[in-house]
Amino acid sequence: MHLTAPAARRTGLRDADGAAVASFVLGLLGLLVLNLVLGPIAIALAAVALWRGTHRRGRALLGLGLGVADLLVLAAFTQADHTVSWNF
Repeated sequence: MHLTAPAARRTGLRDADGAAVASFVLGLLGLLVLNLVLGPIAIALAAVALWRGTHRRGRALLGLGLGVADLLVLAAFTQADHTVSWNF
């Protein structure tokens, strides 16, 4: 008798867990650079991870929040200097 899940189910969860971690990392990185690109990618990966039922739900939710924060930071900088580029 086998007590393990079928291979397809384990692979799907592993993919969902990877998407959750990638969402968190890209959302965090997006706060520093390329928030116009990395923010939406982090949001999309978090949504995919949550939809697939990841075991890393907290990381997926953090990635979702960081992706939204990326876009809010972009909006704040855009309002401050009326351009999409950052000047240091």
